[in-house]
Amino acid sequence: MFQVSKRIFLVRPASSQNVILGLLADGKPKSHREIVRASGSSEPAVWQSLRRAWERGLLLRTKKPLYEPEKLFKGRAGVRRNLRSYHLYVLKPKNMNRLEVGGNEYVSFSKRYLDARGGGTKSKAAIIQEYLGENPGRAFYSTQVAEALKEKSVRIADVMSNVRRWEKRGLVYVRGYRSNDRETPFKEGYLLTWIDRGKQRDEALQDAIERTTVTLAKQSSTSPIIERVQRIRDIIIESSKLRDLVAFDFVQNKLECSDAKAEEAVRRALQLYTDLREVKIFDAYRYFYHAPSLTEEDLKAAIGFKENYIRVTKGRANRVGHNWEAAVEWFVDKFTVGAAFREQPHRTAGMDSRRITLHLIKNVGGRRMNAEVDRVWTVTPGIFSPPTTYVLECKWGIVRKSDVDDFLNVLRWSTDFGVDTPEGRQVRQGVTGVFAASAFNPKENVRLGDQTISLASYASRLNTSLLKATDFNEKLRERGCKGGVSIQKVCQSAKAEGEVREILDATWNRPDEAEKILSDVHERNEELYHFERILEQEPKKPSLSTVPPEP
Repeated sequence: MFQVSKRIFLVRPASSQNVILGLLADGKPKSHREIVRASGSSEPAVWQSLRRAWERGLLLRTKKPLYEPEKLFKGRAGVRRNLRSYHLYVLKPKNMNRLEVGGNEYVSFSKRYLDARGGGTKSKAAIIQEYLGENPGRAFYSTQVAEALKEKSVRIADVMSNVRRWEKRGLVYVRGYRSNDRETPFKEGYLLTWIDRGKQRDEALQDAIERTTVTLAKQSSTSPIIERVQRIRDIIIESSKLRDLVAFDFVQNKLECSDAKAEEAVRRALQLYTDLREVKIFDAYRYFYHAPSLTEEDLKAAIGFKENYIRVTKGRANRVGHNWEAAVEWFVDKFTVGAAFREQPHRTAGMDSRRITLHLIKNVGGRRMNAEVDRVWTVTPGIFSPPTTYVLECKWGIVRKSDVDDFLNVLRWSTDFGVDTPEGRQVRQGVTGVFAASAFNPKENVRLGDQTISLASYASRLNTSLLKATDFNEKLRERGCKGGVSIQKVCQSAKAEGEVREILDATWNRPDEAEKILSDVHERNEELYHFERILEQEPKKPSLSTVPPEP
């Protein structure tokens, strides 16, 4: 009987390095991720084994990393798209330290080929962090950082991807254009600056904001939009120091640019400077102020002043008054042969060029140095007849003797139409005043010595013609317009002087349709009438629109 001895053989598992070498024995380059899937080993184990095999001269690795886009599913966060960076590995042939396969160059181990992924050099994140940390008192655009570090292969994408991580940790302050729901970069990129962790958090953040503000100011000479933004800030602060609000139209006139450019500059100014505020009066007119420069009492007073100003300049009485001027002009132009209206450019936007500013040599009725007349035109009857200049003054309402005297005094003391005579200051020869009103006070008489005359006769003696609304209505009746159409209704219905001329042209050409034309205008302008009714009511509390402070 034989006795068989039993031996137990222990088989040692192959090392990760041997497994990797076996997988690469087919000569095909493989990445770290492919080897992990094929071997079933953990990622750290494969990573370390590849590194050791490369250093020992068993493998060759691509000289430069390869890149490919990939999609990663992050659950509720959705799909993220990343740019993956990786290397390929192959077995090293005998006595060969360099190899080219598939257009990629493979090299043996050397320190100059190490990168941050291999753990052998300083990472791009560390390079960027070091650059910002070495300049704690400055702010840089992201493009400036990338340009300064381009020799170290740092790109703009590298800058912002790392900066956003540091921003979440409160290490870096990032500034761009801010709207209600997002932030966009400046033309040169986002502004970046280091937050001093040695200071109190609020103080350090305030210092960072001031550094970016200084950088924006320095950039104004090369960026038109930033230059406008700085100019807007100066205008608003200046007015706020004087306890006044700034209108959007005023800002646009100062910038001397288009509506779109002014709108964009104002929008960005409110985004960049959180101490600038916007207030809407009557929910229609935009004004701006510098919050630290105005107390609550000063702001309320300034808003009240603007409300009163809007009631006077934008209310129904002002609109109808200007419309009356256009109506008188239309009739003069229609029935005066050879009338040549004088025009004058104005700084105030929207002011009619036919409204003329006269220079005075003496103050008249509270007017200092200047006075306005509504129209001036010259008629030349013939080559042998002297021209006559007519100066028009319009008033919507009842005219009294004091109104006529005030108008004549303006003519007398103006440099254009007045002249010194032995009898005193008089209106020049060849100049005739024309006073147009919706009505003249029929009960007002003028006492001249022992004689009492009517206001019309008094004006006639002073070489001044009086035009009444009834005179114009008579012309409309002669044309065939019905009684429901009058010059008063035209002025009350039209939204502006241009529309007055359009209505009168249409009614004159189609008098049988005059009532319908006027009705259509009234229906079209109902929103304007509603706003004017709001102005006549008690003012509502203005709505303040502010930009939320930067975090």
